[in-house]
Amino acid sequence: MSVLVTGADGFVGRHLVRTLLAGGRDVVAAIGPGGRPAEDWTGPDLDGRVRTRMLDLSDPASIGAAADDAGEAVIHLAALSSGSAAQRDPGRAWLINAGGTAQLCGALSRRPAPFRGTVLVVSSAEVYGIAEPRPRSETDPVAPCSPYAATKAASEIAALETWRRTGLRVVVVRPFPHTGLGQSPQFVVPALLERLRAARQGKASTVQAGNLSPVRDFLDVRDVVRAYLALLTDGEPGEAYNVARGAGLSLREIFDQLCQLVGVEAKPIVDPALLRQADIPHLVGDASKLRNRCGWTPTVSLAQTLRDMVHAQAN
Repeated sequence: MSVLVTGADGFVGRHLVRTLLAGGRDVVAAIGPGGRPAEDWTGPDLDGRVRTRMLDLSDPASIGAAADDAGEAVIHLAALSSGSAAQRDPGRAWLINAGGTAQLCGALSRRPAPFRGTVLVVSSAEVYGIAEPRPRSETDPVAPCSPYAATKAASEIAALETWRRTGLRVVVVRPFPHTGLGQSPQFVVPALLERLRAARQGKASTVQAGNLSPVRDFLDVRDVVRAYLALLTDGEPGEAYNVARGAGLSLREIFDQLCQLVGVEAKPIVDPALLRQADIPHLVGDASKLRNRCGWTPTVSLAQTLRDMVHAQAN
């Protein structure tokens, strides 16, 4: 199977490409403007099984060329993925996340040779917004409360409209928060880890942080990749699937675990610049639908993920 991966140079994309290659699949790795291929995508053992191409989700011609290059399946990861970046420039977030997804699905549906494979459109659990503190299921209403979440909800609407109108085999995925090796410090877990390591080196007793009271359902990126690949082969077109552990921890609990792993005693101090507007207090997912459809369950504990990240930074 040849798979087009958009956003291949991002956090999840790099893990996904490596996993696809290990499974014997060929990859067309679409990377954004200014991005670059990962070093481990090339080598004599891969024998040209990764082809890279540029993809600008603000450029219809670039999107159309990528659609023409799609093989047997598409995993659409490319997005403006930072909530803070979307807050600073909502217009660009709408252009990239919603408009880019609509353009990609439209281009795939209009190919002269019909595209028969599955198009996995990666959305976000943040589309559920603020609700009572219980695991969210796919039947819950979508009520985004940030520009990022709103654009992701719109990307779902655009993709599923294309499925209903053209028969393009769209499967929507709503991953809950995930982390792991290689994630940028613009996201909360690696950001906290980076600050705690700096506190230990500088013998500081405080660490700047945002609101640590929200409860989040964190997964390891490796389990998220496994879920995507399962849905690529077994997902039902026209359906949305949560990818979640089903259990949450507060960000303060994660902070405390990182303190212990890093070996530092530090107190978090709220920095107003790190606070999010309309932060979701409780975001935990019910992945029963995914489990029943594909047999997927998470295999990596959050404790193991945090240990791996601390160990990697230590080296």
